[in-house]
Amino acid sequence: MPRLEIGDKAPAFTLTSDSGKEVSLADYAGKHLVIFFYPAAMTPGCTKEACDFRDSLATLQGAGYEVVGISPDKPEKLAKFVEKESLTYPLLADPDKQVLEAYGAYGEKKLYGKTVVGVIRSTIVVGPEGTVELARYNVKATGHVASLSKALQLV
Repeated sequence: MPRLEIGDKAPAFTLTSDSGKEVSLADYAGKHLVIFFYPAAMTPGCTKEACDFRDSLATLQGAGYEVVGISPDKPEKLAKFVEKESLTYPLLADPDKQVLEAYGAYGEKKLYGKTVVGVIRSTIVVGPEGTVELARYNVKATGHVASLSKALQLV
């Protein structure tokens, strides 16, 4: 799956959120949007990453960035995750993995030394014009938000 690069047009999407609402990339037109792709709600690494985004949301929003998380989980599981971890931004369900694939966040990856096919933990920042401003693939769950904040010059 090809990966997105800075300057690429971000693929359009409409997905169901943890609250059952449809959320589209178009909803964020004119804004900066941080999209983080993660393998599964309620797993240790994904929980750490989701909570880091929650804890950094005020800083990100203060700098004009909105945040959404996308995983292959169903909306019902995402709703439980949001409630359990008090997440304050939308999580979007992509069970057929079309958006994950369009963003280059699904495919072959190394896991414990083996090549497997799955979600590649990734973060894409989409600018107000709908183009990719930052694309990071195979990110670590821990410390990723701090590294992202640095790259966006928020710290």
